[in-house]
Amino acid sequence: MRHDIISDMFTIIRNAEAIGERECVVPASNIAKEILKLMQKNNYIGSFEFIDDGKSGKFKVELLGRINTCGAIRPRFYISKNEYIKWEKRFLPSVNIGIIFISTPKGVMDHRTAKKEGTGGVLLGYVY
Repeated sequence: MRHDIISDMFTIIRNAEAIGERECVVPASNIAKEILKLMQKNNYIGSFEFIDDGKSGKFKVELLGRINTCGAIRPRFYISKNEYIKWEKRFLPSVNIGIIFISTPKGVMDHRTAKKEGTGGVLLGYVY
């Protein structure tokens, strides 16, 4: 039984990228779907599709080989609209490289969009 779908998703993607796979299958949830949409929008992954297995389902993800590392942020720290630079320094290698996923009252978004909209939220994960 999986306890943290986001961590499992990032681990599966990171391991598949490390061995050079072209696709992988990750567990499905609404938050995982939103994170995969953001990763696709920022060209870290190709297309993904939902596979119904009679349970919660899975996503089949096309990998492009552009992910160096990705991971979930545990515990889920709260972030205010003024603290983005602090968390970028902690989880990303440099300015304008990578994205941090944040769950905000307006939905799941990357840190750049959340900074522009002036909203805070809860840190979910990162990719670069």
